[in-house]
Amino acid sequence: MNNMNKIMSLIAVVSVAVAGLIACETNPYTGRSQLLMMPISQELQLGAQAYAQVKNDPKVKLSQDPREVEPVKRVAQRVIEAAKRSKYAEMAKQFEWEVTVIKDDKTMNAFALPGGKIAVYTGIFPVAKNEAGLAAVMGHEVVHALARHGAERMSQNIVAQIGLEAANIALGASGGSPLLSQGAMAALGAGVQVGVLLPFSRAHESEADYIGLLLAAQAGYDPREAPRLWERMEQLSSGKSPSEFLSTHPSHGTRIQQLQQWMPEALALYPQNGLGLGSELPPIGGQ
Repeated sequence: MNNMNKIMSLIAVVSVAVAGLIACETNPYTGRSQLLMMPISQELQLGAQAYAQVKNDPKVKLSQDPREVEPVKRVAQRVIEAAKRSKYAEMAKQFEWEVTVIKDDKTMNAFALPGGKIAVYTGIFPVAKNEAGLAAVMGHEVVHALARHGAERMSQNIVAQIGLEAANIALGASGGSPLLSQGAMAALGAGVQVGVLLPFSRAHESEADYIGLLLAAQAGYDPREAPRLWERMEQLSSGKSPSEFLSTHPSHGTRIQQLQQWMPEALALYPQNGLGLGSELPPIGGQ
């Protein structure tokens, strides 16, 4: 037990020392401090490369159907313009935005990569239901890119790995047997994953929900559709999600509750002549 305490102390010391050498940024909406080790130029390059790989994948079918493409691009453009007027305006204006619709009726997903590379799968249409629901989804994903959540996650992984390597060295120096070392390292690895990396991911998701809600409202879409979106998602994915403690995402119930708490702030940004729910999204899969 004494060795374990020493190891944990060493991990903490090494992590703090490394963190002290790295620039931190503060989220302009939540005030949360962010640890970032990757220069923005490299992050944008990686985003562009990943996006090109997705589009050039022979298994990926890009939709050319204007009924699917036009509403996605319309919502994306309004969300992007809202981002350029937001507290992320400087970052949003740096991005070279691009929007792609992927014809995959079974995938309920969308993503936005660094640099503003957005992809929406047609499988999200029945969940989003209308343009306001899609704005909630796209606002959420765009915030992940604007807030540099991907770079932050990579930085957290690097710091965690450095701490584990230090613990491994300490165990070897303490004369521990190989079995003891392997067992302790496995336990430490699980502890870091559950105690540090997953909670940071849940923080990112909640942050993206919050700021994405504000962007959707600023874009002119009724923010009250966001909790309805997650109610529909909960119905479709009932019994399929891991427990909140071991999940990288908040539970649907937590998300809905938080969105309701943030709603007054979002409604204050929603213009009186807003678009409401916008148009209904097209049916998929022969519906």
